Amino acid sequence: MSRLLPARHVQFQFSHARTLWLASCVLAASLAVSSARAEDEPGTKDGPIVGRYAGSRIAYQKNGEFDEVALLKAPHDYGALLEKNTLKDRSGSEWLQLEGRVSRTRYEIPAGRSALEVLRNYQNALKSGGFQLVFECSDKNCLTGKLQDSYLLGEQLDPENNVSTSYSDHARYALLRRSANGADVYAAILVGEDKERTTAFVETVEVKEMESDKVQVMSSSELGQAIATTGKVAVYGLLFDYDKAVLKPESKPTLDEIAKLLTEKPKLRLDIVGHTDNRGAPEYNLDLSSRRAQSVAAALTHDYAIAADRLRASGAGLTRPVAPNDTEEGRAKNRRVELVAQ
Repeated sequence: MSRLLPARHVQFQFSHARTLWLASCVLAASLAVSSARAEDEPGTKDGPIVGRYAGSRIAYQKNGEFDEVALLKAPHDYGALLEKNTLKDRSGSEWLQLEGRVSRTRYEIPAGRSALEVLRNYQNALKSGGFQLVFECSDKNCLTGKLQDSYLLGEQLDPENNVSTSYSDHARYALLRRSANGADVYAAILVGEDKERTTAFVETVEVKEMESDKVQVMSSSELGQAIATTGKVAVYGLLFDYDKAVLKPESKPTLDEIAKLLTEKPKLRLDIVGHTDNRGAPEYNLDLSSRRAQSVAAALTHDYAIAADRLRASGAGLTRPVAPNDTEEGRAKNRRVELVAQ
């Protein structure tokens, strides 16, 4: 018998470059709060896409209006990353890298319910709401390479869980997607057992563009003043897609002001230095930050006729954070381009 209550459809507003209204029918399972179960963690509630297995308790939750996430779409080689000491690297082909509205919720499932029963209920409920299966695996089939212990899957997919054995037995995983009106919604479900305890980690992503008008563009005079005072300035209006080095069109206002500064100060020469957060391998981030800096220099040279010998592009990767990387706000501050006077 299905333990998730019948689905009902709701509508969500998705934001793109300029706020667009897109109606997308996605699943929201009704709450089934048992008087016998423990209380949810304070300040938590079921996510916007799919609810809880009946009688379960929210033990952890983290939501983000706009965040980046990597969902597993093929078996994962944990051992290969361990050998390179790059367990946070998500650049491999087994990862689906997305940006959008993200919800992560860990549930404690009522006693006596197997991982298989819980996952099948989630799959059935999601499929009834129009989701289609992208990838599914269980136990060792979720891992490849030398290390194939089930608990390792939990360490990668639910890294904030302090109980390393939560998914040590009968680990099961499914990734599903729903597409409607040009917008994609993903749901990833990880379920596992540890003796008599069953845990479910539900991660959903409503893929959307970032609202790019949140940062005020610095004027050429403000850029020049910062450089004159400290020798450098951090710029946050140069925007790139996740894991890409091509400047987005929304970067033009900031490029306009940088070009204006260079035109007003013909003797000014700049080092353009790219920076990333700590997600991914150090070597990969170093290369990505360098390519992003090169894109900025190329745009200034090609589109604004700034002499190439006045610009020098390089990358610092994750080596010079200006904020802690343990929050999205901190990571956003670390993802920047700095203009440094030569």
